[in-house]
Amino acid sequence: MTNLPWGIDNRKLIRMFGFKEVILLNDLEATALSIPVLSTSDLLTLSRGQEVEHGTIAVIAVGTGLGEAYLTWNGKKWVVHPSEGGHADFAPNSPLQDELLTFLRREYGHVSVERVASGRGIAEIYRFLRDERGLEEPLWLTERLGTARDPTPIIVSTALDQACPLCVETMQVFVSILGAEAGNLVLKVLARGGIYLGGGLIPHILPFLRKDRFLVAAHGKGRFLGLLKEVPVRLILNPRAALLGAARRGLGHA
Repeated sequence: MTNLPWGIDNRKLIRMFGFKEVILLNDLEATALSIPVLSTSDLLTLSRGQEVEHGTIAVIAVGTGLGEAYLTWNGKKWVVHPSEGGHADFAPNSPLQDELLTFLRREYGHVSVERVASGRGIAEIYRFLRDERGLEEPLWLTERLGTARDPTPIIVSTALDQACPLCVETMQVFVSILGAEAGNLVLKVLARGGIYLGGGLIPHILPFLRKDRFLVAAHGKGRFLGLLKEVPVRLILNPRAALLGAARRGLGHA
């Protein structure tokens, strides 16, 4: 596994627990499998667009990492296709993002889009704005971050409270990068059925996603602006979406 030092083997699990069968699902596979059964109360629509019936559906999920998958209709049911799109290259869209890429490349060499468009990415963007761009970190925030195991929740909550310009700018940059990557995924799989954003971080950053910055970045693809505006954009609010998808697969419904 990319972000955890774990190795999982379905054959060992079968022997250990006496199961007849073990199916291992990528987390985005499970999330994608939930989409056909999600209700309107499970979703928040950012852009209605013009949904094409049985058109390809893109799924992007933001948590510790960045996951991507998509669904296609085979004439009878939806078929999910997992990917490792989050580990593709980060493509900057502004001079500031150019500087961010250079900053991170010095440390990591290869800079994937997950490096900046994830929970961990928020902390990286914050560090760049503070250390490279010179935005001021208040002493009280320095003290809070100094005792935190994970700085991301503090950065997000401080930005939501408008209590620190550095945190607000961090989230604005983050949302622009995430929006651009969502638009990239739509183009790659021609997701005329819509794009769905899920993952544990989404419910915590809704005020930033509801602002124009996200959709402007998602739609900003030059000559394909018109196509992007036709694609519905929805946020998955149900925290159990991946479990629903896994249950569907386990019950043989997907």
